[in-house]
Amino acid sequence: MSSPAQGVPLIDQKVVQLFALVSEALSRATHALLSGDADLGQTVIDGDQSVDTLTSDVELLIWDELQERPVQGDELRYLVGLLLIIPELERSADLAEHVAQRAVDHLGAAMSPRSRGIVQLMTEVADEMWQQAADAFGNRVRVADRLATADEEMDILHGRLTQEVEAEQMPVATAAQVTLLARFYERLGDHAVNLARRIELLADSRP
Repeated sequence: MSSPAQGVPLIDQKVVQLFALVSEALSRATHALLSGDADLGQTVIDGDQSVDTLTSDVELLIWDELQERPVQGDELRYLVGLLLIIPELERSADLAEHVAQRAVDHLGAAMSPRSRGIVQLMTEVADEMWQQAADAFGNRVRVADRLATADEEMDILHGRLTQEVEAEQMPVATAAQVTLLARFYERLGDHAVNLARRIELLADSRP
């Protein structure tokens, strides 16, 4: 049976690892897409299993804490809050995997230079948002308002990429995939904001 001193810090450590895995997957997936590195894209896809495994490990640790001993007050709220954070991380890793799949399919080479530039801007915004979200979890700082502002920038870039698809008159198959790509990055921004807001709630109940 674990004690509070052992269980919660171990869970926190694994959640930090999840943040790192998602951030790395996003960065590598975009690099693979824009550089045409299909092998790197496949590596990101294969690595998603590590995220799934770690997610399951964290969830099991949390449920063990809840089942093995009485958990009340701030600690109970904290553990339940973590259960709400974990799915956001897993879904974000899946989005990075979707980007990597487009790299494997050589979508980057079919995109216009302007659309590639917009995707580069989107990934820079996303990378910064995810770094701030990860730091917020580790240091319990409040960044939700800051990330909401960055998410507005992401939404603008999403609109610009969608307009570029229409203006370039891309082949239908390519246009459909670039439109999906824009949506993936927009959702990654949304998840970062959601996580920052949940982290602020965690900060108020951390045992």
